[in-house]
Amino acid sequence: MADYILERRCRSMYDEIRVLTHSSIKISGTSTIYVDPFKIKDALTDADIILITHEHYDHFSPEDIKKVQNGSTVFVAPQSMIGKLEDAGIESEFIEYVEPGDELEISGVTIKAVPAYNVLKNFHPKKNCWVGYLVTMNGISCYVAGDTDINEDVEKVRCDVALLPCGGTYTMDVREAALLAEIIKPKLAIPTHYGNVAGDPEDGDRFVELLKGKVKAEIRMEY
Repeated sequence: MADYILERRCRSMYDEIRVLTHSSIKISGTSTIYVDPFKIKDALTDADIILITHEHYDHFSPEDIKKVQNGSTVFVAPQSMIGKLEDAGIESEFIEYVEPGDELEISGVTIKAVPAYNVLKNFHPKKNCWVGYLVTMNGISCYVAGDTDINEDVEKVRCDVALLPCGGTYTMDVREAALLAEIIKPKLAIPTHYGNVAGDPEDGDRFVELLKGKVKAEIRMEY
């Protein structure tokens, strides 16, 4: 009976992981978490935590942040962005700056900053110390990779759910993202960062097809 209850709770948590568009992600549980809010349609002001992976416009959008933040929203962002959130009108007392490898806990949610960088291109150099996030909430670990290529750091991640960029150009392409999913073996892999800004709308389908029979994969892109 206990195993059944745990399975239902985990399934419910998986259902609450949404890719709104591009790399704009919403995770709901004991807290409501947004990662890189972008092109937000509904101004719900319901964010308990907002995670920013890096400063590019499609990941750090003050206009969209305002649609989801409220008076108690806590922000987490890489050290390279010190001053940029404050310039966008966010009070410093609500901001936690991190470097790759840092781990913190906010309202019972464990958040670890994971290195995110390119290997053979220069859009996201390792020296910038930009990040993805490993979020553990309600007993489920969810890895949001941010803008990264497959590299020795991301290959070490272990998680229940992996949200991986697959649009190419600035990040991994579909085949590389599928290979990473095979390496880290999440219980569920979700493609991101395609069909808007980079990649084709069909990249999500290609990602799922490549993982058929290897890793459970689902498309969650909403618009």
